[in-house]
Amino acid sequence: MRLPRRLDHGEEVDVVGHLEELRSRLFVAGGAILVATIVAFTFHRRVIMLLTDQLPANHRRLVTFGIAEPFTTSLKVSIAVGFALALPIVLWQLWSFLAPALTRQTQHGIVGFTIFAAVLMVGGGAFGYMVALPAALRFLTNYDNSVYHVQIRAADFISFAVLVLAACAAVFELPIVVLGLVRVRALSSDKLRRNRRVGYMIVACVGVALPGVDPVTTIVETIPLAVLFEASIWLSVAFEQRWFAPTAAAAS
Repeated sequence: MRLPRRLDHGEEVDVVGHLEELRSRLFVAGGAILVATIVAFTFHRRVIMLLTDQLPANHRRLVTFGIAEPFTTSLKVSIAVGFALALPIVLWQLWSFLAPALTRQTQHGIVGFTIFAAVLMVGGGAFGYMVALPAALRFLTNYDNSVYHVQIRAADFISFAVLVLAACAAVFELPIVVLGLVRVRALSSDKLRRNRRVGYMIVACVGVALPGVDPVTTIVETIPLAVLFEASIWLSVAFEQRWFAPTAAAAS
């Protein structure tokens, strides 16, 4: 099966042609996830060790229940890592399918935003691994430890760790969301500055709604969200001048 060809802007293709292209791109994306998952399975022990290293030293031996749980837990880790590794290919296939509907100038702008979003996502994952996850684990494993004999189940720990890392990566995408709304003029920098208090209240609500069963995780996830919201306001000021100032000058 040949790789799907990217259409040029304005190139006309019938419905069958679009469906064939979509099928091919789904095949490529699915194949990338499958291959990446197989590759990730070969070093899943190292990934599990990296996650358990964030636990207190006396809790790093995870507990499993049932015959199949060690395998299913390792498979879950491999799928999560495989999807993360294959994400650039998946997004590229999605972009290649949608890009022909956009002008070349718009395409260049979106490519820049995509690179910025990728950098923010990596930064969010690193923040989650080095700050949010250790803080949450220290709090949870030491909470009422004189009352409970804490044993950590492997499947639950992996799910919790993945959720925290994914939530932090998503939180760091806030500037992209704000700039996107400013670009389509659903928001403006003036409106954001006038309604800072409302924005921070929404940020706090989002922080509470993010994955995390303890107050430490919620606070650690909310603090960068507030910082990123403030940074988004000033980014919107700069980008508004770039996007809309030429239009306003031409109109006058």
